[in-house]
This record gives sequence, structure tokens and C-alpha cells, in this order.
Amino acid sequence: MSASDLSPVLILKELVAQLSREQDKTQDLLSSLGFALRSFTNLNQFLELIPLMASRVTQADGGALILVRPNGQVRLERFYCSDDQYSQTSQTLRQTLETAIQQISGSSGSQLVNGRGSVAVLDDRIAQLLGVSDLQVFGVAVLSKNQERGRLYIFSYDPSYTLTETRQKLVRLVADQTAVAIENDALTIELRQKERLDRELEIGAEIQRQLLPRTCPPILGIDLAASCRTASRVGGDYYDFMPIRHSQTTPRSRGGNPSDCWGIAVGDVMGKGVPAGLIMTMLRGMLRAEVLNGHSPARILQHLNHIMYTDLENSNRFVTLFYSEYDPHARLLSYSNAAHNPPLLWQKTTGSVHRLDTMGMLIGLDAHSQYEDAKVQLHPGDMVIYYTDGFTDAPGARGDRYDEEQLIRAFKTACDRYFTPWDVLDFLFDQIEQFMGPGKANDDDMTLVVLRVKDGET
Repeated sequence: MSASDLSPVLILKELVAQLSREQDKTQDLLSSLGFALRSFTNLNQFLELIPLMASRVTQADGGALILVRPNGQVRLERFYCSDDQYSQTSQTLRQTLETAIQQISGSSGSQLVNGRGSVAVLDDRIAQLLGVSDLQVFGVAVLSKNQERGRLYIFSYDPSYTLTETRQKLVRLVADQTAVAIENDALTIELRQKERLDRELEIGAEIQRQLLPRTCPPILGIDLAASCRTASRVGGDYYDFMPIRHSQTTPRSRGGNPSDCWGIAVGDVMGKGVPAGLIMTMLRGMLRAEVLNGHSPARILQHLNHIMYTDLENSNRFVTLFYSEYDPHARLLSYSNAAHNPPLLWQKTTGSVHRLDTMGMLIGLDAHSQYEDAKVQLHPGDMVIYYTDGFTDAPGARGDRYDEEQLIRAFKTACDRYFTPWDVLDFLFDQIEQFMGPGKANDDDMTLVVLRVKDGET
């Protein structure tokens, strides 16, 4: 075999070897890009690589990445040119890209014309600006969740350069990696915001837990049980026990004498979550301040409504509140209601249940609302439950609601069966859970306070 016969074979072998080396190089570059995608936590650092990688895997002279920001702003994010000898030409191309971006943007220079979400029109505008030129430019979309987030371009100054199908696929592969990086960054930001919100909610829930009574206070002549179960971590339900000094009662000693009158309140802020929790906190402080003035329950609600009206009128949130005062010496419960669910009184002697209610509007609805006072005499063995509408609005498995009539029947049954307020409270919560069905959660807060008058104590 002659040397001339070997030349084509050697040339072919060299060509195959060269293609193999280029293929290995391309695979190495794509592997490096994949590693960067997995490793980088800074999106800007990753985007620095994109025009470089796109031009390297396609043997182009350079690349450019144009992105659309979440606010609609279009900008030339990154630009790369491989050889300094093209510096003047590459500068011209950079200016062409920036001019095209400005032309498709609105009059403000930052928003897309007419709010259009696609930057594909850049291709036509760039071609118009370049005119007749040896420069070859190829662009593909950067797509994330079927939304165009930008364009990735490669360009070549070599007239013999061809955009083969393989090169086009490689550019699209790099563009897809770019889209994944952008989406990962957005998810990371969203996760951090959620974690920050979770911390804030946990702080709010902790503050609310500290503001609600941790235990029921010792009050002469009665036993108490109370529980608040919030639908979310921060709820709008409220209950409180407040010692009161009235002129007709014995002054308290420094340690706190349980023979004083006590204020017992239960309320509900419309809504739930942090806003409702903040209003509940404000309500608690204002009510405690009003109680110190020694007014009647109706006057206290009137003053409270007048003070809170300005803060609530523009919030589209209102408060229902039932406030009562118990005199352990006379076994007398004085009360007034601001459109809250009326507490229920079970009388031991008759076994009957009565609603404790007066006329009165929501707190924060009308600055000039008037409220009424009422009193009821309690007797040994009598029980009173204060509750919020989370009980009577609890959804049942069949789509109905646990209304007041069902609560009254359950309350009667509990009073007949049980002696302590805690047993009554547990029974009523169990009834709600059975009504809603296994594993079902209420979408509203539920608060219950149970009061029982002791036998033979005054």
C-alpha cells in the first residue's frame, strides 16, 4: 500500500479523533455547568457562566443573556466575547442588543411595551439593527413554567460558521439549565420568606399564649375551667379574668384576696391570624384599663367601643365581647353584651338552660353604640359556659353546623353527668370533635370557659 493510499485513512482517523476530543470537551463543559447548578447558591455567580458556556459548547465567538425581571424590566444580564481582536465589533453588538431592548421597552425604558410577556421580538429587532452583516446571531428562549424569562444568544464573526442542529440543541440545553437556576433561586427566596413568616407567626403565637390566662384564678365560691383552641397559630379569640376593687367589697391584701369581685370576659375578633391577634392584644389592654375605673359592665363596653372605634373603622374588622362581673358574696353575676354569643346558664334546681344576653352592637361598628346592664342570681351547683362562635359554627361531616340548640342539649347532658368544670369542658370539646368527624379540623378558633358555683360557700 502506497503512502498516497494511506493519506485519506490517516486524515479520516485524525478527523474522527478531533471530533471525539470536541465531544469530550463538550461533555466536560456541560458536566461543569451541571455541577455549578448544583453547587452555586448565588444566582448571579451562575449566570456569569452562561454566555461563556453557550459559546464554548457551540464553538461560537461569544454569547449574551437577556432576562426579564419579575417586575417586567428587560435587561442585558451578561455578555461574553472570546477574543480581544473583536473588541470593537463586540462592543457594537453589545450596543445593538441594548438599543433593541430599549426599543421594545415602554416609554419608561424599563417595562415591556403594552405589558407583553415575550421578548422573542428581540430577534427581529436585532436583525433590523444589524442589517447586512457577516455576524451570525442565534437566540433561544429561556423558559420557566411555560413563561419566557429571557433569551440566550450565541454569535459568530466567522462567515463559514454554521448553526448545526447539534449546536442549536446545545444552546437550548444551556438555556434550560439557566431556567432551572432561575426557578431554584425563586423557590429559595420564597422558602426564606416563608421561614421568616413562620418565625414571626411563632413569636406572635407565643405572645398570645402569654397574654391569655395560663391558669384559672382562685375565686371564692366558684370553680373555673377554660381553654382556647386556635384554628391557626395566632387566633382572634379572647378570654380573661380580672380582679376588681369595688367600694362594697373588702379591699384586697397585698397577696391578692380571692374574696374580691372578678371580671370574666370572652370575645372574638372577626378573622384570624396575625391581624386578629394584634387587635385581640389591643382589646385586652384597653379592657383591663377600663375595668380599673370601676364602672358598670355596660359603661365599660361603651367606653371601650368609643376608644377602639377609630382604630377599627378602617380595618374592616370588628369585635364581639361579653363582659361580666361576679360578686362572690352575693353570688351575683352582672353582665353586658356587645353582640357576642350569649353565655348559657344551667340552673341545678330546675335543670333548665337560660341565655344571658343584652342588646348591644359590635365593638368598632358605631362610635355611639349604647349597651345594657343585666344581673342574674346564681345558686350552688349552677353552671355557666362562655363560648365563641367556633362552637356553634363548627362544620359537620354532612355539611351542617353545630348550632346553639345542639350546644344547649350537650351542655344539659354534661351538667347532669359531671361535677367539675373541667369534665364539662372536656365533654363539650369531645362532642364538637365527634360532630365534625375523625381527623377534621375547625376553620375557626374555639374558646370555652366553664363556671360552676360551689356548694355551701359564700
